[in-house]
Amino acid sequence: MNIMLFHSTYGLRPAVRQAADRLRSAGHEVWTPDLFEGRTFETVEDGMEFKERTGKDELLKRAVLAAAPYSERGLVYAGFSFGASVAQTLALGDDKARGLLLLHGTSDIAANASVDDLPVQLHVAEPDQFETDDWLSSWYLQMRRAGADVEVYRYAGAGHLYTDPDLPDYDEEAAEATWRVALGFLESL
Repeated sequence: MNIMLFHSTYGLRPAVRQAADRLRSAGHEVWTPDLFEGRTFETVEDGMEFKERTGKDELLKRAVLAAAPYSERGLVYAGFSFGASVAQTLALGDDKARGLLLLHGTSDIAANASVDDLPVQLHVAEPDQFETDDWLSSWYLQMRRAGADVEVYRYAGAGHLYTDPDLPDYDEEAAEATWRVALGFLESL
């Protein structure tokens, strides 16, 4: 599988590269575009401030430019938190997308979004301050209405970015369960 993997608001940190290596070890080709152009952040607040300053349109443009050379191959879009929202936006706009793997995040869905049975898998903490239960219920219904084939996995007690071993949210058990399920999902595509 060809996978475009987007980073969180922390930037392109070692955990993203480790995730890409894990995916490559499973036989996938993986690209990890750096939407923050080399900047990484120690706190989510600093990363969000940079994201706001740079602007949603500029970051989305960078993501589209990173994915464009490979989209003809049929990409699986994937991402962590903010990167998941970017991945979702690109996957819903790419009729050649093979799948969507969301780790720790989702995004708004355009009312006219339409896909043809796009396989979607979401992994998220329970509870999650950024992905509330009400939001996730609404998101799920909107994704189904758009035509996506959606699976949602919740991890009780885990922190928001629980797959990043360098952050306080890290939960080894939840992270390993996520990767087991996600790798199975990718194999099924």
